Amino acid sequence: MRSALLWMARSEWMRQTIPSLPFAQRAVRRFMPGEHVEDAYAAADRLRDERIGVLFTQLGENISELPEADEVTDHYRAVLEHDAARAHTSGPIEISIKPTQLGLDVDSDACLRHCHDIAERSARAGTWFWVDMEGSAYTDRTMDLAEALMVEHDNVGIALQTYLRRSAADVQRLLPLKPAIRLVKGAYDEPAEIAYRSGAEVDANFLALSVIIAGPAARGEARLALGTHDVELIEQIKTITHAQGIPPAVLEVHMLYGIRERELRRLRDAGHPAFSLVAYGSAWYRWYMRRLAERPANVIFALRQLLP
Repeated sequence: MRSALLWMARSEWMRQTIPSLPFAQRAVRRFMPGEHVEDAYAAADRLRDERIGVLFTQLGENISELPEADEVTDHYRAVLEHDAARAHTSGPIEISIKPTQLGLDVDSDACLRHCHDIAERSARAGTWFWVDMEGSAYTDRTMDLAEALMVEHDNVGIALQTYLRRSAADVQRLLPLKPAIRLVKGAYDEPAEIAYRSGAEVDANFLALSVIIAGPAARGEARLALGTHDVELIEQIKTITHAQGIPPAVLEVHMLYGIRERELRRLRDAGHPAFSLVAYGSAWYRWYMRRLAERPANVIFALRQLLP
């Protein structure tokens, strides 16, 4: 099922067809408050009233023209300015962007300039800029991009995928930079030569990398975010780090908007910084299909939307 869903995510015909279907529009609301940034602002207000931090991501990837990257950068400038003008008690909105949405496929130097711009403006707003990880064809370039940004900015983070066999080496490469790292399991279809294919292996790598990063994070030399809805895995990480004397505040938890919110609040109450990733925008199809591929429960929810 996972392979089929990821194949559907790559299908251009389905990308053009499925978003117009009413059941798909209903189902995607599980993962995003709406297509417009105003919908995201409303969701952010509710979440921050509950002492849950917020990350924004305007959906889109693999742009083919540099003016589109200019528009994305302008959009996030407006988001940061809008948020800075509003009163909030749970910290400013953080920004999370795929490099191919900023022109990585077209001009890597232009992409880097856009990233520097957003990182600088995020720093002025007292917040963070996260570089999302995409398929393995982009891993080297994304690592180079994030490393260049971290050298000049102390408010830049990167997502690393624990189904990739290389991620342990990538963590060691980044640790001297006192990095912010969001660990995720990974949502692309990768070959066994470069990726763990069993859930148990992916989870074991997630656990091991979390423990490796937690030590420096406890000393203020890194920021660690657990980007997963797998509460059982989070509890395992908590048990090991607690035995090492690492306080709960070191382990941030990042979950998608609308998913396991009750568990996110429980973890917040247990002392873990809790964040919700609020996605919005019209280019949601590929992102949504990858979300379905991550958990069977998501597929069941989507199928229910076929019913009257």
